[in-house]
Amino acid sequence: MDPRLEYERQLTRRQLLSRGRGCLGAAALATLLGKDAAIAGENAAATGLPGLPHFAPKAKRVIYLFMAGGPSHIDMFDYKPQMRALHGTELPDSIRNGQRLTGMSSGQASFPCVAPMFNFRRCGDRGTWVNTDLLPHTADLVDEMTIVRTMNTEAINHDPAMTYINTGTQQLGRPSMGSWLSYGLGSPNEDLPAYVTMISVGAKPGQALFSRLWGSGFLPSQHQGVQFRSGAEPVLYLNDPPGVSRSVRRRMLDSLSQINAEQFSDVGDPEIQTRIAQYEMAYRMQTSVPDLVDLNDEPDWVYDLYGPESKKPGSFASNCILARRLAERGVPFVQLFHRGWDQHGNLPKEIRKNCAGTDQPATALVRDLKQRGMLDDTIVIFGGEFGRTIYSQGKLTETNHGRDHHGRCFATWVAGGGFKRGFDYGVTDDYAYNIVENPVHINDFNATILHALGIDHERFTVKYQGLDWRLTGVEGAKIVHDLLA
Repeated sequence: MDPRLEYERQLTRRQLLSRGRGCLGAAALATLLGKDAAIAGENAAATGLPGLPHFAPKAKRVIYLFMAGGPSHIDMFDYKPQMRALHGTELPDSIRNGQRLTGMSSGQASFPCVAPMFNFRRCGDRGTWVNTDLLPHTADLVDEMTIVRTMNTEAINHDPAMTYINTGTQQLGRPSMGSWLSYGLGSPNEDLPAYVTMISVGAKPGQALFSRLWGSGFLPSQHQGVQFRSGAEPVLYLNDPPGVSRSVRRRMLDSLSQINAEQFSDVGDPEIQTRIAQYEMAYRMQTSVPDLVDLNDEPDWVYDLYGPESKKPGSFASNCILARRLAERGVPFVQLFHRGWDQHGNLPKEIRKNCAGTDQPATALVRDLKQRGMLDDTIVIFGGEFGRTIYSQGKLTETNHGRDHHGRCFATWVAGGGFKRGFDYGVTDDYAYNIVENPVHINDFNATILHALGIDHERFTVKYQGLDWRLTGVEGAKIVHDLLA
């Protein structure tokens, strides 16, 4: 599965003859067969790779609710009563243990611990701690989800951390999870992309998001994520220009397809097939997307379920409804990025705003999928690139503080798609700073997601620059079977 070898793999007698330039028969053969080759390439993209999935999957699709900026696991999911007694005390050197600090807190003279300024209670049949001030809807749904409290990453800053968890490496230019799945599994819906992303903003914009987070890297570019936007043009450049009718557009695409097919016959570059496939996808999306993003056919109870912002285009709640509609139409990977969780100061106020905008819609999505009979084969993930420190960044007051980045441990919840219901995994120390039991590296987590989709992550590789690359990196990620039902 080396994209660079596609050239040699697709080098046919037709292409060899066409290089002769003077051979009239080659030109005629290219005209007769070129378009068929392009269609074959497009169909291969739609159906995925031969041999995948490797075994019977428990899940068919993923909806990834990515909280960009690093949600504070301490203030949401990893509470311990003894934190109240630690409030205001200095974080011991034995706990910090030489941790690499970011530039935001490396100059601090002291590192005072700060307990959550919210109410927690034990929720669900297992009595798991949840911040009920911030997450009342999540608290009511904990028996439906697995909460992993020992996620960990080596990255300490946003961009490399988001790149790492989405691509398996901190290096730029690698395929994202959605692109890997588009490439490997394809999609049952030829009228919509296999990988769709949407972006919403929480308390404030926060860290910028770059399109390479949903890019295809060294995979064919047709597998990159397609960003849906709010407003009159949900997909850029999809609408016909003024004065161009559908019939004119169709004739133009047919002519382009013929030209590109002839070029493909000549040089055998697989990106030419991608170009043809993307033109055709865009044409089909002109019909499928307007129907998809028109939420007027949703009943009132759906808006009530997803909350007060669900009728606001571009909101996280509205995007959650669109994610469910995409899942209903067979799209295998949908990723919602919600910005604004980077709370270095004024955390109590800002995290309250962020949770108010995400708690109800995220849990509504799980409930909605369940009542439609789709949760069993849909994985819903809620988490970010890392967590936050127990020590305060900046001046600690009784009502205000910030927290710095923390990758040694953080929390993520998962529901549906073969994961256990009502399950807590992993234990951290009294400071929620270090892992005591059952660490889950971000690549281990991604390997487990792939396993639920029927993919052996060690066999799902692409040779690039001399290495067999995979989503889960090259350093021995493992499946966390304890998370799976």
